Amino acid sequence: MLPDGIPTVTVTGRYLSLNDGGQPLSGQVIFRAPSLITFPDYDVILGGPVAAPLDATGAFRVELPATDAPGMNPTGWSYQVAEQLAGVPMNRVYNVLLPAETPAVDIADIAPTDPTTPNYVAVRGDSAYEVAVKNGFVGTVEQWLASLVGPQGVKGDTGAQGPEGDDAYEVAVAAGYVGTVEQWLASLVGPQGAKGDTGAQGPAGAPGVVQSVNGVSAAAVVLDAAAVGAVPDTAPGAANGVAQLDETGKVPAAQLPDGIGGGAVETVNGKSPDTNGNVALVAADVGALATTVRGAANGVASLGSTSKVPDAQLPYDGWRPADLGMKAWAFDPAVGQSGGRTPSNGSFRIIAVPVRESITVSSLVFHVFGYEGTGLDTGSRAGIFNASGTRLAQTADMADTAVMIDIHNAGGQTVTCALTAPITLQPGIYYVCFRWVIGTSANAPVLMTADSTSACPVVTLTSVKPFGVISGMTSWPTSFAPSAIETDPIKFWAALA
Repeated sequence: MLPDGIPTVTVTGRYLSLNDGGQPLSGQVIFRAPSLITFPDYDVILGGPVAAPLDATGAFRVELPATDAPGMNPTGWSYQVAEQLAGVPMNRVYNVLLPAETPAVDIADIAPTDPTTPNYVAVRGDSAYEVAVKNGFVGTVEQWLASLVGPQGVKGDTGAQGPEGDDAYEVAVAAGYVGTVEQWLASLVGPQGAKGDTGAQGPAGAPGVVQSVNGVSAAAVVLDAAAVGAVPDTAPGAANGVAQLDETGKVPAAQLPDGIGGGAVETVNGKSPDTNGNVALVAADVGALATTVRGAANGVASLGSTSKVPDAQLPYDGWRPADLGMKAWAFDPAVGQSGGRTPSNGSFRIIAVPVRESITVSSLVFHVFGYEGTGLDTGSRAGIFNASGTRLAQTADMADTAVMIDIHNAGGQTVTCALTAPITLQPGIYYVCFRWVIGTSANAPVLMTADSTSACPVVTLTSVKPFGVISGMTSWPTSFAPSAIETDPIKFWAALA
């Protein structure tokens, strides 16, 4: 509150939004005087800007010292008004005088229309009442206002109604237009003009008024390092501060803990450096195994490309495919039945073969106990299918004796059937399938099978069936549905080479 006796002016105002139906604006109005104003007669010095916040109705009220108060130092100054309003693209800054002769004023009466005018100072002029007094009127403001209202005049007679004019469409018809109202309205719309070029970007607007800096609102904002999230410039090299870097980009030895850095290495894992200062360690020095023991006797197993131990490093008492010149097979032929079986004419036989590592296959392998007749008929083929039943590779028509390498005359022999092109198989389950057309002479080979005399169960927790048959297959397929495989007592042997 200002000391009693200092002339003051009460400034009020209200700000409403133009765009949304006159809703109250929010923000504040700042009044700035010279830094310090001295009133010797009242033993007081006034300083700092005065902020007048807008209330819920967009209004404010503030009491300020008059700009012409007697005994004030300095004199001859004006208030700088800064409007800080939310949602207003460009807030105004302008100067006003608040003389003591007008103890109450609304900001709307003194705010300039164009605050960009240099050194604009809003100065209050005489009111119409004051002009009337200067010109001889005697009386109060109310009496003067009443004198402006003359007696009410006599009400005039109602004029005669004029004739109704034609509407625009009727005028057009009278002028020769032919068509409906809708057609006439459509004729008034001209063609859409071509889109104009994009105008040049306008100059950047003036910067807004700063209301706070890092949350500090004051006429003279002073920030320290902590206010901007920085380390004080006194912290480098100081206790509880931060370390410095020398000209080489490293922390100086003086700022390192005792016993760290700055000295030569004496030993590494108990070994001393040689004459050149080097320490040579081997795997045993760091509790590790040498790389030479991978896959070696009394060493450790290595992992193949599938992250599994290769077959060659696994303990095995029986024969492996590679031991007999093959790359994968359905089962160890040692469990084969000595008599063998002959596939029925046109049956589509399926033999699952597991592949443990990436291999390239160029032939299919069968073991023939004997053969009768002149050979397989046209339409006989064998091939490799993936676990989904899609064909990947196949032989040529096996009626050609060259494909079977004399299988027609074989007896007690392992025979190879060449694929039309080699194929590389990644680890997984594959099907070796064949469909042989035997004909009326029953000239089919007798193939080695596993011991089985009745329908054996398929012992598996997956959808893979190790062997079986699909009935009704009348031609060599490009694919089949694994779910259609039927359990069959005959498990033929096949291999990949």
